[in-house]
Amino acid sequence: MNKKDIRQLINKLAAQENKLSSTQFIAPCVQGGKVRTRVAGIVYTFSPQPRNFTGWGIFQHQDEKIAVLVEEASLPQVAEYLQQMKALRLRLAYPLQGETWLAYPVNEADMRQRCGYCQPVAVHLVTEGVRFEPVIGRTDGVSWWFDESDRRADPLITEQLRQHLKQVTSPETLQFSGITPEMRTVYDLVSQGAKEFTAIRQQRQDEKRLQQALEIAGGSLNEFRDKKDHWLVEWTTGDGERHSSAISKQDLTVMSAGICLSGEDAKFDLQSLVGVVEGRYEE
Repeated sequence: MNKKDIRQLINKLAAQENKLSSTQFIAPCVQGGKVRTRVAGIVYTFSPQPRNFTGWGIFQHQDEKIAVLVEEASLPQVAEYLQQMKALRLRLAYPLQGETWLAYPVNEADMRQRCGYCQPVAVHLVTEGVRFEPVIGRTDGVSWWFDESDRRADPLITEQLRQHLKQVTSPETLQFSGITPEMRTVYDLVSQGAKEFTAIRQQRQDEKRLQQALEIAGGSLNEFRDKKDHWLVEWTTGDGERHSSAISKQDLTVMSAGICLSGEDAKFDLQSLVGVVEGRYEE
């Protein structure tokens, strides 16, 4: 590149900078994020002022680092901006933070074809978010933005997914007419973060822990009940004798064996208790 070309490039960039200084631009903004605009093929990134603004705004360039919010963008302005982006049908899973939701494609093949990948995505500025809600998302190639609710979607599907969640149906047994692999995936995503499943998930982990301790010693678990700091465990020895013992949640030590151990219950844990009851334990 000769000196003349370099001067022309410098003059062109200076003209673009002047144009940017006198131009207002529309941009989406999440709290704590940046706003971007493209002028003559060059992307400029700014910190918004005020910093706590969230939504779609009209911004004015202040300096090389800051763009000031002039006013919130109107719905027609937002719609026109979004039309320039690639659209995809998504189903919302759960909120990540504020108005940002995790979502999964309604059609995995469609996402692969349009985007070159298939995965859950974070969708920003979701104003009408509920779990399993089908929406239209749009991407600028970097981030995903909420456009509108998907009016083409069957509302019965959404309701069925919500009902199964309310009934705490496990993802493995989820079944209804018209279900797709994508629906199973989004249901699994939702169940992982749903409070409805928290207690059941913990209960299964506790049950597995107790079962393993008993089975190692030759016993078996019948049932157990939560008693805040301990479990009341109903179990059976290898020869079929049933027992009920209070077991610490922290380390499975015996709080009350259910048989006479001369006040030395705490010397044993659930596993060794089986051997004591069957006369196999030796100190």
